[in-house]
Amino acid sequence: MSAPDFNTLRKTPDLWDTLACETRDIWLYGMGNGADKILAVLEKRGISVTGVFASDGFVRGHAFHGMPVRSFSELCDLYPENRCVVLLSFGTARPEVLALIENVAKRYPLFVPDVPVCGEALFDRTYFLAHEKELLAARELLADDTSKRMFDLTLAYKLTGRLDLLLSATDEARRAELLLDLKSVRRMADFGAYNGDTAREMLSLAPLDFILAAEPDKRNFKKLTAWATTLTNCRIVCHQAAISDTVGEAAFDASGNRNAGLSTGRESRNEAVATATADTLLEEETVDYIKYDVEGAEAAALRGSAGTIARHRPRLKVACYHRSEDLFTLPLLASTLCSDYRFYLTRARSVPAWDLDLLCVPYHK
Repeated sequence: MSAPDFNTLRKTPDLWDTLACETRDIWLYGMGNGADKILAVLEKRGISVTGVFASDGFVRGHAFHGMPVRSFSELCDLYPENRCVVLLSFGTARPEVLALIENVAKRYPLFVPDVPVCGEALFDRTYFLAHEKELLAARELLADDTSKRMFDLTLAYKLTGRLDLLLSATDEARRAELLLDLKSVRRMADFGAYNGDTAREMLSLAPLDFILAAEPDKRNFKKLTAWATTLTNCRIVCHQAAISDTVGEAAFDASGNRNAGLSTGRESRNEAVATATADTLLEEETVDYIKYDVEGAEAAALRGSAGTIARHRPRLKVACYHRSEDLFTLPLLASTLCSDYRFYLTRARSVPAWDLDLLCVPYHK
């Protein structure tokens, strides 16, 4: 699928404008934090929601924001095909759940609102027009047409909420190829290590002999260190710290899952965590690969890596989907830190536009 170009997007209504003109009933598909954010935007814009539903088998007689949660089968009993509009309000990368979503989309128009994981900025048409120059500049940094297509499809999705654009903005085969290109990596820093899942994947792809893993959440860190004790052929050093551009302490969202972080909007002064920079943690270590997935603090984490990047020129993999501005600010920031690098954009299949990564590869590697 080809994505609309910038000239077309300038004239394209965003999802929220489309919904404001919608005459059919609007239903939320799913509950939780994502649904809370979508409802807040809809309320601010005077757009009403008729109800909420979940997939068959996931309804337990509960309510959400005062609305009884219906099943998809009940929705089908209420509305003939195409007679209501559905807004997906949760995220997933699980193939079986994606299949359920696509099944709903066969019966009703289904949109996937792009609400930020972190921060307050909403990627609507006004936001796009205000940052068009920066978006164009970030796009020009990308090294190949595949990355630029990924950028274009993601941008068009974020404006329109169209599921077809979102599902087309994936490159599983190429993503695997780029990861396999890491087979020469031996020393890795894993920032936002969670329970060690990324490090485990890397161990299956590359002959690692050293891992520095940083994870701020105490429950996740406990799982990480438990796994680390099982390693025999690779030295691993674990730090319970949030990676940033300062050394000290900060308020923290201690959710106990992979969404725990400094910048989620749910931080509590009662839950402080140590902060560290890549440069301080890696002062006496060399690395040739760094992964950043730090829940909206990627820009600060990159700034705190300037010395390490200059000294060792490692490959970088940077999550680019937590904040609305990440699509342009992170490539532009990386370009100031990583001279003589190639930049690629890649994404695994998921909804909404999660798992979007900027890969930064030095020319000599």
